[in-house]
Amino acid sequence: MTPLAILVMFLVVTIILIAVIVAMPGVTRTRSGKVLGFLALFLLPAIGGWAGFNEHMERSKTTRFCLSCHIMEPYGRSLYVDDKNWVPAWHFQNNRVPRNRACFTCHTDYTLYGDYKAKIRGFHHVWAQYVTGPKVPIHLYEPYNNRECLHCHGEARVFLENPIHAAQIDELRDNATSCLISGCHDTVHNVDHLSEVKFWKP
Repeated sequence: MTPLAILVMFLVVTIILIAVIVAMPGVTRTRSGKVLGFLALFLLPAIGGWAGFNEHMERSKTTRFCLSCHIMEPYGRSLYVDDKNWVPAWHFQNNRVPRNRACFTCHTDYTLYGDYKAKIRGFHHVWAQYVTGPKVPIHLYEPYNNRECLHCHGEARVFLENPIHAAQIDELRDNATSCLISGCHDTVHNVDHLSEVKFWKP
C-alpha cells in the first residue's frame, strides 16, 4: 500500500468519526465518547497532517517535482546536454547524483537544517510561480557554496589527487575560491545556450 493510499484511508476514517460526532453529539458525554472525540478532532487530524506534510516533503525532493514548473523546463533539458563540461548534465547522466533527486541533491545545503532551508526556498519558488510571477532569468538566492560540491567530492581520490585542487584545497574548503565561477567548472545549466548544443538520448 502506497503512503498516499494510507493517508487517504486515514483521512476517510477521520472524516467518518467527525461525522459521527457531529450527527450524534451526545456520544461525547461518556468517557469512551470523549476519547473518540479527542481522537477524531485532535489526534487523528494531527497525525494525518504530519503524514501529509512528510509525504509532500519527500515528494518535493524529486526531480520531477522541481521540473513541474514551466520556468524550470529548460533546466531539466540542460541535464541531457551531451558535453562533459556541463556540470549538472555530467553528474546527472553518469549517476553521480541520483537522477530522481538530482535538483535537490545539488541545491540543498549540507548543514544541520539544510533540508528545511531548501524547502523554504522551494515554497518561495511556488509563491513566485503562482502569486508574484517569477523573475526572469531566475537566479540563486545566494552564491553557490563549495560545501555542496565538497559534500560528495571533498574526500574523493580523484579530487584529492588532482594537482589543481591540491594546490588550493584550503581556499576551496573555505569558499574563498569558487568551484563554479573561478573558471574551472563554470558551465552549469547555461539555459540560454540550449539551442546551440547537442543532447544525449538515453
